[in-house]
Amino acid sequence: MNGMEKFKLFRYSLLAGLMIAIGGAVNLSVDNKVVGAFLFSIGLFTVVNQQFALFTGRVGDFKLKQPAFLIDLLIIWIGNFAATVGVGYLLRVTRVSSALSAKAETLSQAKLNDNPLSIFVLAIFCGIIMYVAVACFRSTENPIGKYAGVFIGVPVFILCGFEHCVANMFYFSIANAWTWKTFLWLLIMTAGNAVGGLLIPVIKCNISYKKEKRISVQDEKDNHSK
Repeated sequence: MNGMEKFKLFRYSLLAGLMIAIGGAVNLSVDNKVVGAFLFSIGLFTVVNQQFALFTGRVGDFKLKQPAFLIDLLIIWIGNFAATVGVGYLLRVTRVSSALSAKAETLSQAKLNDNPLSIFVLAIFCGIIMYVAVACFRSTENPIGKYAGVFIGVPVFILCGFEHCVANMFYFSIANAWTWKTFLWLLIMTAGNAVGGLLIPVIKCNISYKKEKRISVQDEKDNHSK
C-alpha cells in the first residue's frame, strides 16, 4: 500500500470514528437502554455500507503475518481515535453537553473502576460479536440476513456490557475522563477486541489448513498406490 492509499485509509478511519461517535451520542441520548443500543447500530451500518475503516471491523481480516497489515491496523486505530475524541470534545461545547456528559461520566467510571482482566475478557466477547456482524454483512447475499448481523450484533454487545475500544474512545472524551489509567484501559480493550476479532478466523483457518493437509496426504497415498 503506497502513501496515497494509506492516506485514504486514514481518511476512512476518521469517517468510521465519526460514525461510531454519532452512534455513541444517540445511545447516550436515549433513556431506554434497548432503544439506545439499537440506534447505536447506525454507526456500524454506515461503516459497512460505505466501507469505512473501523479497527474492530478490520482486525478480523487475519493477515497478521504481513507487517503491512499491522501498520494498517495502527493507522486505522489512530484515525478512529482522532475522530471519536474530536467529536466527544466538540459535543462538550454544545447545549447537549450536560445531559450526554453526565451519562458518559457514569459509564466511564464503571469501566475505569473495573479490573484489567474483566475489561480484557469483556473486550474479547465484543470482538467476537463485531467479527460476526461484519462477516455476516460481507458474506450474506440476502438483504435481511446481510444487515441482521449489524442490527442484532451491536445491541447485543452493548446490552451485555462488552467493551468496544472505539466506542469507549468517544465515551471517555465526552466525559473528559482521560488519564494515564484511562489510556491503559483503552489499550487493554483494544487488545481484547483484537483477540476476539481474530478468534473465529484463526480457528477457521486452522481447520481449513488441516483439512487441506489431510486431502494432500491422501492424494499422495492414492498416487503411490497406482
